[in-house]
Amino acid sequence: MSDYHHYRFLRYAPRDGTTMQMQPGRWTRMHLDPWLLGLLLIAAAFGLIVLYSASGQDADMVTRQAISFGMAFVVMITLAQVPPKMYEAFSPWFFAMGLILLIMVALIGQVSLGARRWLGVPGLFRFQPSEFLKLAMPMMMAWYLSGRVLPPSWKVVLTGLLLIAIPAGLIAKQPDLGTAILVSASGLFVLFLGGLPWWMIGGCVVALGAALPIAWEFLLHDYQKQRVLTLFDPEADALGTGWNIIQSKTAIGSGGLMGKGYLQGTQSHLQFLPEGHTDFIIAAFSEEFGLVGVTLLLLLYSALVGRALFIAFETSSTYGRLLGGAIAMSFFVYVFVNVGMVSGILPVVGVPLPFISYGGTALITLMSGFGLLMSIRTHR
Repeated sequence: MSDYHHYRFLRYAPRDGTTMQMQPGRWTRMHLDPWLLGLLLIAAAFGLIVLYSASGQDADMVTRQAISFGMAFVVMITLAQVPPKMYEAFSPWFFAMGLILLIMVALIGQVSLGARRWLGVPGLFRFQPSEFLKLAMPMMMAWYLSGRVLPPSWKVVLTGLLLIAIPAGLIAKQPDLGTAILVSASGLFVLFLGGLPWWMIGGCVVALGAALPIAWEFLLHDYQKQRVLTLFDPEADALGTGWNIIQSKTAIGSGGLMGKGYLQGTQSHLQFLPEGHTDFIIAAFSEEFGLVGVTLLLLLYSALVGRALFIAFETSSTYGRLLGGAIAMSFFVYVFVNVGMVSGILPVVGVPLPFISYGGTALITLMSGFGLLMSIRTHR
């Protein structure tokens, strides 16, 4: 680590007339990273502004989202106070708890819209245990690899793939393919950052390709197969399964370079665009702010990913590097999958756009990840 980066968060404090002692700076004492915090505050403010328009100027929805942001920031700051060594010690227990909750979902979970994804008390509260695995998975994989020789051997890789496959399979069974993909990606990123040789990566890709026909025939539900087919020809069922993508691409294209202006979108405000305040919110945003606005939003996301990777690469702990890198790259996957499905280059899998889409559970999960990053950064 360079002298510049080492002293940025330190100041000199004299103990007597001749001796100087380095003490943590203000941000380090609060266990917060100012750059990451600033970017997150900008993203939160930006998200509320966009949601106000995409929701049809629903002030109540924006208020609920603002409350969710407040709770998420509290969770993030709280998690940032805990040393990474504590997270490392409890990672297997978090993972085991997540598996138990997923098994409970399969046995006694609440059913809504044909999916069994929730636990809770009817009429009081409910939560989605699969969200917990978005953090428990990379924590477990980072713990597993940090105690072994890297790059990992075939035995370690196969064990790691098994650890990934079990919760991913339980989540896909609910069914929730989008979350299963995100949970799998968070674990695979840890393996990749652990120094997985390229020939192993190639072998895994070949094995995955060979397994696709089996997954298509026996694992995917009919509606999931239809989403894949719609990706290649949405006009084949323009008023049915292709409606979402067609309207989404229409909204994106109508925005042009500069957009129609804030609150001036027609596709979302006239109810042509489905789920305009959740999964397809970037289409509504693109219609009003155009290519310039989308570019600025993607630059904000790039800055968040870049800062997260910087924090991960600077830490001296193997656990911290693996976990921080996986959180950063998983955040990138969030953005890529949502933008990809809305623009028609990926199947629709129901992944929200970070900080912009309406919803509190996914928001708290995201901010928890950034809380872990701040802990890694400030407990060096």
